[in-house]
Amino acid sequence: MVTIRLTRRGARNQPFYHVVVTDHRKRQGGKSLEMVGFFNPVARKNDTKIRLDLDRIEYWVGKGAQQSERVSALVKAYRKQSVAAAA
Repeated sequence: MVTIRLTRRGARNQPFYHVVVTDHRKRQGGKSLEMVGFFNPVARKNDTKIRLDLDRIEYWVGKGAQQSERVSALVKAYRKQSVAAAA
């Protein structure tokens, strides 16, 4: 099964997460099929906090990929944010 999940990058006390599409049997930091975005929970004023490629996420979900709980919450919030920015 293919899953869309976060993989942690960054230094100690400076977390940075890549949103990746990977086989669920692979370890967290292992090789992934595709990187579809990033999440920076400690972003400063002008830094981008989150960026997702929604088209690619929808493609993978259409192919049967499962999103982790955290990724689905991030996607929902990102969609809400992009709709508000467009209006």
